[in-house]
Amino acid sequence: MKYQAYEKYKDSGVEWLGEIPEHWGTSKLRYMFSFDKGLTITKENLLDEGVPCVNYGEVHSKYGFEVDPVINPLKCVSEQYLSSSQSSLLFLGDFVFADTSEDIDGSGNFTQLTSNKAVFAGYHTIIVRPKNKKSSRFYAYLFDSQEFRTHIRHSVKGVKVFSVTQAILRRGNIWLPALEEQQKIANFLDHETAKIDTLIDKQQQLIKLLKEKRQAVISHAVTKGLNPNAPMRDSGVEWLGEVPEHWGVSSINYVLNAIGDVDHYMPQSVEKGIPYVMTGDLKELVSSINFEDCKQVSHKDYLKLSSKIRSSKGDVIMARYATIGTASYIDVDDDFLVSYSCVTIKPNLSKVIGLYLFYYFKSDAFLQGIQNQINTNTQGNVGVNDLKKVKVALPTLAEQSIIIEYLQSKISKLNSISDRSQAAIGLMQERRTALISAAVTGKIDVRHHASLPAGSADTLMGESNDQ
Repeated sequence: MKYQAYEKYKDSGVEWLGEIPEHWGTSKLRYMFSFDKGLTITKENLLDEGVPCVNYGEVHSKYGFEVDPVINPLKCVSEQYLSSSQSSLLFLGDFVFADTSEDIDGSGNFTQLTSNKAVFAGYHTIIVRPKNKKSSRFYAYLFDSQEFRTHIRHSVKGVKVFSVTQAILRRGNIWLPALEEQQKIANFLDHETAKIDTLIDKQQQLIKLLKEKRQAVISHAVTKGLNPNAPMRDSGVEWLGEVPEHWGVSSINYVLNAIGDVDHYMPQSVEKGIPYVMTGDLKELVSSINFEDCKQVSHKDYLKLSSKIRSSKGDVIMARYATIGTASYIDVDDDFLVSYSCVTIKPNLSKVIGLYLFYYFKSDAFLQGIQNQINTNTQGNVGVNDLKKVKVALPTLAEQSIIIEYLQSKISKLNSISDRSQAAIGLMQERRTALISAAVTGKIDVRHHASLPAGSADTLMGESNDQ
């Protein structure tokens, strides 16, 4: 509400854009940009040293909006491409669009080079070069606006993989105030988004600290107990250290009724069937699995593969491939199948409570212990027999219950703070998106907004003039 609108507006002629300020113009990308494609390479061509290279993976997952190889570590390609593939070199202010996306929301993702250092566009990318480099920073915000992204999403083709082509980008509509006004808008957004990004970064740091705190609380409770005055003794295990004197220390196999995995077989997916739990379904911050998000398999495959060991309520499911040691506790009585990448652990309830075992598996002591059992000869995994050898520190059942209650209370409070921080980040990201869209479409007039300091827009445009 603190921003004013322009005095007069006109119909842009673009359905998804609506009205724009009366003195603004419209155009197509093909008139304002030139286009090239990235290097025809694969991951095998990437090196640790050479000429930095931006591939579609970086555009999607790491360096959205802008990239600087001095700040952002990039994989490289051989210097021989400098002589053979000049057309794929980027220059200050150029844009790199990913030409494919696994979801519709990723269509139109891009990054802008903000450095004079030699950088290549890599595989699955489209290079979009502004003919007027002085407009580069304004274009960056325009491409990041919801309005432009909506236009791209309406144009892409695909079902499982969505493709953005040069033809789609060339046909793209853009809207343009005068150059001086573009620079004022870009400077305003540099200033305002930097403030929002700083607040987001602070919340992300808080979430990281809360995760470390949660880990420390769990680790201390399940290896040292809750009584700071309890007599301690050497556990005899290097990575476990001292434990309370009255606790037992034994191999995991001693406290289990069963431990096992299914045959190394990938069943076919079905639309509606039995949930198939894979490593990606095991969550760090929750003690249960969301079966609705799991792959579904037929009841026939469920019966066939669960004949060796059938997972059920009260079990702990652990990843033994990929994110080794990640675990979830099963607190529902539903039928489900655990993939061969995980192991089902059935606690002996006369010795250990399943939920206590779940918390123990999240402790630093256990994670260090399991590292000693990883088989690096088979792409990093832990076998069932190796897992049985890992040691566990064990209080009495009564003390396990007290520790569980304590951890649930402490973790609930920490998670609540983390959830609020995550919600705050979501709101700030929405604010950032809305502010960019409002400024670059002329819904708000920022030309006279409180004396803004020169920002990236001035720097980028100034350096462009020097080229």
